[in-house]
Amino acid sequence: MMRDLFDTPILPGLHAVENFVSQTEAAALIAAIDATDLEPFRFQGWLGKRLTHSFGWHYDFDTGGMGEAAPIPDWLDPLRRRGEIMAGLAEGDLVQALVIRYDVGAGIGWHRDRPHFEHVFGISLGAPATLRFRRRIDDRFERANVPLTPRGAYHLSGPARHVWEHSIAEMDAPRWSITFRSLSEKGRALIASRDR
Repeated sequence: MMRDLFDTPILPGLHAVENFVSQTEAAALIAAIDATDLEPFRFQGWLGKRLTHSFGWHYDFDTGGMGEAAPIPDWLDPLRRRGEIMAGLAEGDLVQALVIRYDVGAGIGWHRDRPHFEHVFGISLGAPATLRFRRRIDDRFERANVPLTPRGAYHLSGPARHVWEHSIAEMDAPRWSITFRSLSEKGRALIASRDR
């Protein structure tokens, strides 16, 4: 959990670390993401500036449904397991992976991850960024900012995952990310209903 200068948690449910991957690993991961079949993010007919590709499961923002995607590739498996260990999850809990390239001018607006997913584990590569958080209290927003250092990682659970929204401002330099997610009860139920 990230803490301020007075050792108070910045956000309950947020845990971040620096240097989660080495410089050599980071370079290889960036090359692997760039070699992936990336496509513009789609949201209800709108195309975003960031380029994405999902593995394991894909959430369709046009239909509101989940679909099976290509299996998580071997080059992501070691990171997935390390993420599960950092997040205190069982092996195999992180079943979805999303790789993203943020070119100059790309960012991500205010949102909470879809309720089909539970734990969110991310790795930040390339340019540094700020993960911005906000939650509404009456007629105003309470806000918090967390630096995403190159090669660092973060885990969202509890209030940081479900109560607070997060976003990343438009980038002025390229950045790449890898996000792993576990399924929530809603996500598991949806998949089970598809298999019937």
